[in-house]
Amino acid sequence: MRIVIAGGHGQIALRLERLLAARGDEVAGIIRKAEQGDDLREAGAEPILLDLESASVEEVAAQLQGADAAVFAAGAGPSSGTSRKDTVDRGAAVLFADAAVQAGVRRFLVVSSMGADPRHEGSEVFDVYLRAKGGADEYVRGLAGLDWTILRPGILTNDAGTGLVRLEAHTGRGPVPRDDVAAALAELLDTPATAGLTLELISGSAPVSVAVKSVAGN
Repeated sequence: MRIVIAGGHGQIALRLERLLAARGDEVAGIIRKAEQGDDLREAGAEPILLDLESASVEEVAAQLQGADAAVFAAGAGPSSGTSRKDTVDRGAAVLFADAAVQAGVRRFLVVSSMGADPRHEGSEVFDVYLRAKGGADEYVRGLAGLDWTILRPGILTNDAGTGLVRLEAHTGRGPVPRDDVAAALAELLDTPATAGLTLELISGSAPVSVAVKSVAGN
């Protein structure tokens, strides 16, 4: 498969790129800074220099032409203010989804956040973030041109992955290594029967492949 990842230099994205390249997929990652390109090439991915905060739908769609799947893994980052929560966590996700529809890329994965809700209340930066992610998720769900799956991990850690997770519509809060989030995304890309599902992910007792097959109805 050819897979294009938005936010290609993110911690989860780089892990996913390594997994996909290692299994023989063709992977490209969208980045904002040229100096990030070497990290992507080292992970086995082709860097695409494009700023999703200023690019047009047509420019993004051009980079998605011929792809079999797209993954939105971009984020403004914990140090960003409220304005970039809207322009990246919501706006860039909406742009990327529209571009996928225009390019005819049906399989679409979103790395969201547990608790994402466009109607979430509160005025702190994290509250704004949860509203932005929730708004993006809601928009993606409304696009008939996408076979979308939304993944909402729990508290992200840099612990080594165990390959054991809990993946359900509602898991309750808990930690999960970024390694295991990447592994779950790779498995979801291979499991089109998970289209139309919004899933929460935390560490658990089921191997990733088993957990994904279970929610897919297998």
